[in-house]
Amino acid sequence: MSIRSSDMSASRRLQKRAHELIPGGCHTYAKGDDQYPQVAPPFIARGFGSHVWDIDGNEYIEYGMGNRAVGLGHAFGPVVEAAQSEMSRGCNFTRPASIEVECAETFLDLIEGAEMVKFCKSGSEATSAAVKLARAHTGRDLIAICGDHPFFSSDDWFIGTTVMNAGVPEQIKALTVTFKYNDLQSVRALFDKHPGRIAAVILEAARVDEPAPGFLHELRELCHADGTLFILDEMVTGFRWAVGGAQQAYGVVPDLSTFGKALGNGFSVSALAGRSEFMRLGGLGHFDRPRVFLLSTTHGAETHALAAAIATMRTYKNEPVIEHLIRQGERLRQQGSALVRGHGLENYVEFLGKPTCLLFATRDREGRPSQAMRTLFLQETIRRGVLMPSLVVSYSHSDEDIERTLEAIDAALAVYAKALDGGVDRFLIGPPSQPVMRSHNAAPAG
Repeated sequence: MSIRSSDMSASRRLQKRAHELIPGGCHTYAKGDDQYPQVAPPFIARGFGSHVWDIDGNEYIEYGMGNRAVGLGHAFGPVVEAAQSEMSRGCNFTRPASIEVECAETFLDLIEGAEMVKFCKSGSEATSAAVKLARAHTGRDLIAICGDHPFFSSDDWFIGTTVMNAGVPEQIKALTVTFKYNDLQSVRALFDKHPGRIAAVILEAARVDEPAPGFLHELRELCHADGTLFILDEMVTGFRWAVGGAQQAYGVVPDLSTFGKALGNGFSVSALAGRSEFMRLGGLGHFDRPRVFLLSTTHGAETHALAAAIATMRTYKNEPVIEHLIRQGERLRQQGSALVRGHGLENYVEFLGKPTCLLFATRDREGRPSQAMRTLFLQETIRRGVLMPSLVVSYSHSDEDIERTLEAIDAALAVYAKALDGGVDRFLIGPPSQPVMRSHNAAPAG
């Protein structure tokens, strides 16, 4: 696959202006300039299916799909049509819209263990509401999170546990404790250390590693024995592991669960769902406990976003979306791994995770995780028309897309091998990318 020479003059001018007006130059840290090589398209103008075009007209096969929010493909016809149709009748009223009930029925029909649902706009809102609900139900203050999972919320109860915790009071930081994934003893140790104080345990059902046999079920039993709520964050796993989420895939029913990202195929909609016993505390029909201020936002039930969610969920229910994601992701994993072996790079590049949510690891000559080598790998695939911060496929990724992506990966691996021997600085254009979660920005060289 040939290396493209792309004009990005319009993008560079807009990039400078963006940083003058917006902290970080964009509204999502994971989309920032520090996350990509210098040759990456600074702005996307439009997308269709599995392809995107930047504002200079350059076309890319895209993976990552809006940080996993787009499971069906960009501008997926039935979703766009449903949103447009609903929007033409107005999107926000003084009283509830009937589509709120329709969307709740559609959602609860798919998520078997849930009895009630409340919609909002972001994953952070949903997880923070789950935490508040758990505290209200139990009367406890501590939250236990899986320390091996990278992100639960932009709110203080989680951000206080990260290195990027400036602005979070110490008293808030002390209210969140961590345990290890697939390590029940680390959870038992928290219950022993904080008897009667943990309101909820929250984790993702899986990320790169699968849950050990019985881990999720035993963890739920530990929680219930202590009077603690068991919460699954399904922002990533929901509508990628199975139509009914990871809880369906693993056969475990949480007390509360949170969904977002692929729920609306890129439209802003997320959900907190769970058993009525807990969800009722945010309602009007209970008199035995104080009211919980649970997800009351002006834009929480915009009608077009709920219409998009309904169309998305119906597509997952009626079409072989999950099967397609598995097939295309597995092709990338198997054939990509064969290319890695062909270049003798099996100790340095690795494809990880579920085929529906594939990631890759990049390592330096000493076998250590390397941002510089990751940046080089991204740089070389981008130069060949593939934008792949991950290898997260959509329902729109075609066989031709996969073939072209493998060609780009093959060529990028050849450069990667040379960089291991000759030094990455010889091949890298611009600075390496940086982790989002860091306490300080790196000062410019020189």
